[in-house]
Amino acid sequence: MATTSALPDLPTGDEPDGTERPEALTVIEPGVQTTVQDYPGRRGLQAKGFFPAGPVDHLAFRVANLLVGNAPGAAGLEIPMGRFKARLGFAGVIALTGADGAKPTLNGEPLPLWEAVRVAPGDVLACGIAKGPGFRLYLAVSGGIDVPEVLGSRATYTMGGLGGLDGRALARGDRLHVAPEGVGRTRRLRLPQSLRPGYVNDWEIEVMRGPHADPDFLTPDDWRDFCSLSWKVDLNSNRVGTRLNSHRFTWARKNGGAGGGHPSNQLDGSYPLGGINTNGDVPVILGPDGPTSGGFTTIATVVHAALWKVGQLRPGRDTIRFREVDFDEATALSKHIQYLLDPTHLEEL
Repeated sequence: MATTSALPDLPTGDEPDGTERPEALTVIEPGVQTTVQDYPGRRGLQAKGFFPAGPVDHLAFRVANLLVGNAPGAAGLEIPMGRFKARLGFAGVIALTGADGAKPTLNGEPLPLWEAVRVAPGDVLACGIAKGPGFRLYLAVSGGIDVPEVLGSRATYTMGGLGGLDGRALARGDRLHVAPEGVGRTRRLRLPQSLRPGYVNDWEIEVMRGPHADPDFLTPDDWRDFCSLSWKVDLNSNRVGTRLNSHRFTWARKNGGAGGGHPSNQLDGSYPLGGINTNGDVPVILGPDGPTSGGFTTIATVVHAALWKVGQLRPGRDTIRFREVDFDEATALSKHIQYLLDPTHLEEL
């Protein structure tokens, strides 16, 4: 099992059998909450108290892995808001995808997004604050980040303090290693401009109604408000949940009955990933590190094909309008995502 070190003066690390492992990168500037993630994270463990973790924007993350020739589940880095710098320690390729405006560089020269770039030991990758549109960047290295699997995934689960590197965000001096099969890759691929996701400041996000919507919990007017209002993304948003501005719903009932005094209360039940949880008058979109259950209503759920948009919402600035879709349209949106992830659509450089 691979190990990592948070101490910059330690050796780069060998396997117990003496085999040297190539170093992927050494963190110089860690950014705000850069974490190791993989996709789809820890599925199937919600009953045991674990949301899946994994990237908030699964589309940009998966494209980055595709560009460097990794398997879909390979681990990479999620970099919120940019401001990240690292020294690379291997020969291979890397790809950076996601938010605009971070002005990434490799050895001081501009580094293009959405394409694989060759790197060599000693190269320095840097990016500034991602001014947007968009909020998160994703870094994939050929072979993938080599950290131990915990409960079947390498993803960092910040709420539980497990996975990734010691269950935490990266810190200055951390050393991460690359899986040996990625060393020496030279093939350069690019996602065509026409297939790149569009980032904006005012988003439309597709949802399905419920499980706690009208007529039992919300009134029809409440649901119309939910789908017609422009919702502001609150500064207090993170991987656990994207908090929106408060709104006083009318509600179809006077209280939560046995669940509590407020109509948004219910007896504790499980929450879906992407569920829009209503804590009193405050809607919160539950992220990959969110709580698995609780006593608040979930009035709508972001469809899987639109979850990537939640990962690019900039706290304190962006707005959302929700659009209701049915099962057939949600399925069609998922097929579109799979089209974008078809490797035959990539351009070779």
